[in-house]
Amino acid sequence: MGRKLVNLRDGVFEVSAVKPAQYPKDAGPPLPEIALVGRSNVGKSSLLNSLANRRDLAKTSSRPGRTQTINFYRFGNFRMVDLPGYGYAQVAKRVREKWGPMIEAYLRERQQLVGVIHIVDLRHKPTEDDVLMSQWLQHQGLPYGVIATKADKIARGRWKQHAKVTRETLGVEPIIFSAQSGVGKAEVLAFIAELLGLN
Repeated sequence: MGRKLVNLRDGVFEVSAVKPAQYPKDAGPPLPEIALVGRSNVGKSSLLNSLANRRDLAKTSSRPGRTQTINFYRFGNFRMVDLPGYGYAQVAKRVREKWGPMIEAYLRERQQLVGVIHIVDLRHKPTEDDVLMSQWLQHQGLPYGVIATKADKIARGRWKQHAKVTRETLGVEPIIFSAQSGVGKAEVLAFIAELLGLN
């Protein structure tokens, strides 16, 4: 038997929030949630759209730092939660300072959080911010995996070399992914199913 793959085709945007009082509330048992974290402009929205086979589920922008809220997307019996991107210097300092506590509060306090997808750019060595996020997730004991996006931007023959740099820097084997070509999509869907306890 192969690994189970979750179905993200019927996703809907649910709500944007900046504090816990604005998070979605479920009438029945709380739905499990998987958070997306990563630097600004690393491709979180593109990843979400690709997994859902949609172009417009999550808004993408060529300007880093546009996601300034926690965005909840519902997929039947679970949610994907897009957290604000970190590490973009041109966003106003006072805005960046708000993101840190906002992200940490969600990751620390959200009871139905079952895992985190940490997104990095395959083309580049993970930044200091990426390393700090990875170490923080490890320290918190949160189940998480690393997705290395934008594989289509470099030659396929160099993927292993770049993945090795990511693995050695973060201590986690990344899933190589491209929103453009769909490379790695099945592996990401299988990882999501694993976080949800389906595999």
